[in-house]
Amino acid sequence: MFISSLSNQHIKDINRLQTKSAARKKEKLFVTEGLKIYREIPKEDLVNTYVSESFLKEHKDELKSSYIIVKDSIFKEICDTVTPQGIVCIVRQKEYNLETILNNSEKQTFILLESLQDPGNLGTIMRTAEGAGVSAVIMNKSTVDLFNPKVIRSTMGSVFRVPYFMYENLEDAIRDLQNHNVTVYAAHLKGEKNYDEISYQGSSAFLIGNESKGLSEKISGMADRLIKIPMQGKLESLNAAVSAAILMYESRKK
Repeated sequence: MFISSLSNQHIKDINRLQTKSAARKKEKLFVTEGLKIYREIPKEDLVNTYVSESFLKEHKDELKSSYIIVKDSIFKEICDTVTPQGIVCIVRQKEYNLETILNNSEKQTFILLESLQDPGNLGTIMRTAEGAGVSAVIMNKSTVDLFNPKVIRSTMGSVFRVPYFMYENLEDAIRDLQNHNVTVYAAHLKGEKNYDEISYQGSSAFLIGNESKGLSEKISGMADRLIKIPMQGKLESLNAAVSAAILMYESRKK
């Protein structure tokens, strides 16, 4: 198939998934851009692949699936990036079951996110979670959409490998974890101890709050313990992704 018109239904479908969170949620699909992330898409999750004419001339041998060719001048209209790389894919969202991931026989680490808004932060947390061996990243409904194109790019492929869950209410996620003997820690300025003074011997979950407001009192009040990351100078807080990374790796070290 060769697409040469913006009115083509494929083009409309891609643009809808690129721009509308509700469409991504309803259809359980999302869009990726770029050759590197294309190589990492699980075969069973790849729905459609679209390539520009110029991309096909240079990278035809690297394509592992069937594809649809899009006229160069049209292709740029389906991309979220300023400089399109020439390949766009529609991918199925994975579905996970927390019950099957929870394992009382081994030490696990979870990250709980309350209303994060920065796509780069969420993507970086997903990527770091993979590196630190985190069992799952859990977020509430007011957190930025995991399948936002900017978040997907920031994950650099980790979205295909790190389990994730979206909860309507983070309180339910906290209770589910606590009911499975997971100790929930809140990164908080009122922490009784520094994060590196805790012995994380069992399974742990770390609460990370909104970039500007931090954790709500209700959510931090549900934590088993408040911990803090000491800071020098005049800083009042660290970047959310940096805080999450520190705690993920500290838990793994212990």
